[in-house]
Amino acid sequence: MKKEIAFFAGGCFWCTEAVFQRIHGVETIVSGYMDGEIKNPAYREVCTGRTGHAECIQLTFDPTVVSYSELLHVFFATHDPTTLNRQGNDTGTQYRSSVFYTTQTQKEEAEKTIAALQESTFDSPIVTTVKPETPFYIAEEEHQNYYNQHSYQMYCSYVISPKLEKLKATYSHLLKTL
Repeated sequence: MKKEIAFFAGGCFWCTEAVFQRIHGVETIVSGYMDGEIKNPAYREVCTGRTGHAECIQLTFDPTVVSYSELLHVFFATHDPTTLNRQGNDTGTQYRSSVFYTTQTQKEEAEKTIAALQESTFDSPIVTTVKPETPFYIAEEEHQNYYNQHSYQMYCSYVISPKLEKLKATYSHLLKTL
């Protein structure tokens, strides 16, 4: 079966990248920017919130190993989809929660997952947007593979590491074996 591409924006791309790097069947991950108003934005522009871009990851996965539905469940479990333009202390539209679909099937699966999670899991309304993919701009090299290279930094220790612990506790069956 053919590999598929998915795009998720769930706050800081360092966090989202670190989570999905650990999922079996996810083959590549690139951090970048999507859904903004200018071409080829730089981090210093995106972090102002004035370009309209979301910090986002592009991942390539093997759907015979991990399903898009499973990826969606990991996505919603490892960030707060009920906070508008915010994840923890990271605030601004660049930290919004969005699923950017590449196919009609992905769109339908995302909408179905949100409806089910709203019914079963979240008391507050889910504010995650489901939108078609737009041009994706790769972030600067220093933003790629960030957690794995800087896990000792305070942001990584206090924000990303707890997400990875939650991932391990909840989705151990989806994790890569080292």
